[in-house]
Amino acid sequence: MFARKILSKHQYLAPATATAFLVTVSSQGWGSTSCKKAEEPKEEMFFEYCPKSQMHKPMRPYPAWDSDWDGKEKNMKKTGVTKHYILIRHGQYDETFQEDEKRKLTEMGKRQAHLTGLRLAEMIRGIDQFKAMPIATIRVSNMTRAKETAEIIATHLPEYVEIADPDPLLNEGIPAQIIPSRSELRIEEDLAINGARIEQAFKKYFHRSTDAVSTKDHPNRHDKHEVEIIVCHGNVIRFFFCRALQLPPEAWLRMSTYNCSLTYLMVKPSGTVSSRMMGDIGHLGYGNSTFSMDHGFVP
Repeated sequence: MFARKILSKHQYLAPATATAFLVTVSSQGWGSTSCKKAEEPKEEMFFEYCPKSQMHKPMRPYPAWDSDWDGKEKNMKKTGVTKHYILIRHGQYDETFQEDEKRKLTEMGKRQAHLTGLRLAEMIRGIDQFKAMPIATIRVSNMTRAKETAEIIATHLPEYVEIADPDPLLNEGIPAQIIPSRSELRIEEDLAINGARIEQAFKKYFHRSTDAVSTKDHPNRHDKHEVEIIVCHGNVIRFFFCRALQLPPEAWLRMSTYNCSLTYLMVKPSGTVSSRMMGDIGHLGYGNSTFSMDHGFVP
């Protein structure tokens, strides 16, 4: 009795299948056959954190700057309009409900929104050496807590400041992977649902102006500056901050944005981006400072 080798090490692989058949042949004829499911190739990991496919892929490796990040470099005007974005996280809201329509601002959240409206009103008027800011539009997500916050803020602003239709692209969600990882958060399903949408929101709203002078028409307009308010959510704001500054978006959870905090980004006509504020709550005072349902600066 002897055994002959079929292919290498007694293996015969059936073509175009995911199953490997193990066949042996003896001098008396065909022997036993066994089968096992072939192992699926493992997805390449980014260190120990997550699959590489879930990492943001910059056009140029960090820390190089992608000068055409918004696709408008060829149309830029170096002496054109500078765009200013003030991102505001909604006020504190009732988190005891799951339904969005029931997750309304608390009394604290309403107070925060009023104080934020007063601060923006002061910025519109200007004071001493600080020139008046030509705020003309408030954009807002489609979630109840953000819409309530925007409506309260608007009561303190001139009538010409318009509230745009709520945009679901600005709704809350997990925008990117988290490094270092937070396994207890279980973000995979949320990221799969919301990551691409939040990236779409960034591309929709953040870009340089290609106008030589502002096309806005309101009493406080400025030829060379335009200001937009975006009232939305903490995760979204932190993601926008990273993407606009061309920082790894996977770092978004390393920052905190308190309720009704202000994050201020500026995009020059050349396409360069800078931050003037990140999570500023100076207008609230310590007594009105909250991160979700937690009051003050929690250890």
